[in-house]
Amino acid sequence: MKKINRFHFHIVYCILIGSLLVNCQNPTGSTDTDDDDLNGYNDETFFRVDGKDILNRQGQPVVIKGFGLGGWLLPEGYMFKMPGDFGATDVRNEITDLIGAAKAEQWFQEFRDNYVTEADIIAMKEWGVDHIRVPFHFDIFYDIPTESFKESGFERMDNLLKWCKRHRIDVIFDMHAAPGAQSESEISDSDGTARFWTESEIYWPITIKIWEEIARRYKDETIVIGYDIINEPVTPAGYDNTDLARFYGQIVPAIRAIDQNHILFIEGNYYATTFDYLYPPFDDNMVYAFHKYWNETDQGTIQYLLNIRDQYDTPLWLGETGENSNVWFYETKELVENLDIGWNKWTHKKLETITSPLSSPTNPNYEKVVNYWKGNGPRPTAQEAEQGLFQMARDLAIEKTTLRPDVLAAWFSPDFDVANIPYTEINIPGNILAVHYDIGNQGVSYYDTEYKQVSSDEDQNVGNRGWSFRNDGVDIEVCSDPAVEYNIGWIDTGEWLEYTVNVTEAGNYNVRARIASTGSGKMRIKVNNKPIGGDLDIPDTGGFQSWSQINFGNEDFEAGEALVRVEILEGGFNFSMITVD
Repeated sequence: MKKINRFHFHIVYCILIGSLLVNCQNPTGSTDTDDDDLNGYNDETFFRVDGKDILNRQGQPVVIKGFGLGGWLLPEGYMFKMPGDFGATDVRNEITDLIGAAKAEQWFQEFRDNYVTEADIIAMKEWGVDHIRVPFHFDIFYDIPTESFKESGFERMDNLLKWCKRHRIDVIFDMHAAPGAQSESEISDSDGTARFWTESEIYWPITIKIWEEIARRYKDETIVIGYDIINEPVTPAGYDNTDLARFYGQIVPAIRAIDQNHILFIEGNYYATTFDYLYPPFDDNMVYAFHKYWNETDQGTIQYLLNIRDQYDTPLWLGETGENSNVWFYETKELVENLDIGWNKWTHKKLETITSPLSSPTNPNYEKVVNYWKGNGPRPTAQEAEQGLFQMARDLAIEKTTLRPDVLAAWFSPDFDVANIPYTEINIPGNILAVHYDIGNQGVSYYDTEYKQVSSDEDQNVGNRGWSFRNDGVDIEVCSDPAVEYNIGWIDTGEWLEYTVNVTEAGNYNVRARIASTGSGKMRIKVNNKPIGGDLDIPDTGGFQSWSQINFGNEDFEAGEALVRVEILEGGFNFSMITVD
């Protein structure tokens, strides 16, 4: 039997501590800690670059490990079940259309107040996060029509820095949406034209002006690692990497005229993947920041970046990655860490997600809103829209969210690839919910025939096909059986699952499985590698949500820890629960 690790219970403890703190907060999300109690950060030095390494304040090489605060200061539609092509301006316009401009502004305030609080920072620190990347829309800080800076945006950022100082989490600023839009996609809040490039004479000076102000205000902040100058630029037809190099050639000297302290993170073209004309490095304290999504996790996928690092003696940072299965997370994390490259996962929280550590709930009236936006329902009343939207914003607070411990284990648990980690405490006699199989890598706590996405093809059937409850290859869906909330489906021949259980009292117990099928399948159950009864054929129950029990017979159980294993000898059925009594 594989050893047991109590990582899960440590995570739950940490999130409970965060929830307790949140309940003591004032409406701004700040605890009662004295703002001057900043753990000595004001007296420390800065992160800096030395050859291929990023050095911490003590001058030691570090591989930084962080999460992004995606969605907080730049809402992207897909993160909140809105249409995927909704950019930040679309979100504001559509909400304004439903509840009016004044209430929309109030909603954004409540949305931001709840989405990231000091309790989020505390929780991330406990998980193992050492830095956060803060994506922001330029208009958080600057209003183009009035050519003025917004103190409210800087006050919000100042508040975040105070929390991070208290809890020793470092910060990287990320201009996620630049003036004019640095790509044609909704990610940059574009209307379809990347005016950052096509009208650069207008928008580059504004961008430089904003970064100069950021540099002026934060040049002495040691909690700030550096500035990610522009997120995922994509030059349109007629423009290329030489234009990106020309932009950097203007903005870097402007920042350095004010701030010589912070690292500059330089993203490549085409979603931070190509760096032609951006080398040799043009600053002695810069890092090449690349992004990685939906491809293989072997070294060959980033060898061209390693070549740049080696040739030009300049560090790399995986500034954004995620939106995949736990297997892919773990393999990507291992890939870059073993090559001394830090990483930042996108993102720490989303609505009804399995890929982020924190998942916030939806509500019926909010579902009416998003169904209307997607063309799947009538326009909600103003009252329905207001109630649904504001409830959604309130439910972003960390104490309202659901923790995804399997996601955290993929990024932080040293045992993820070598040992079963109990998902929850399971006592025998009692029920074993099918979806409570142990946390661990593919081949460690479970085996599934499809378990990661290595292509951007959205129709690719990989990972959790049911998009519910957990983020492994195991396929989980909402169950119609009132006895359970979820079941495992899309079961294929050769798959298996393992459950660490605690037998509270020795005895001879009957073992039954709850299944649903249209007429095919065969399964086996083992306890400590000993089969219980024989291999059972799955009968036709009348449908994949028509549930029945099959009886494996009785088995003697010794008191103490045991490992239950479910093996699929022939697929084609659904499975929801084992009962041992």
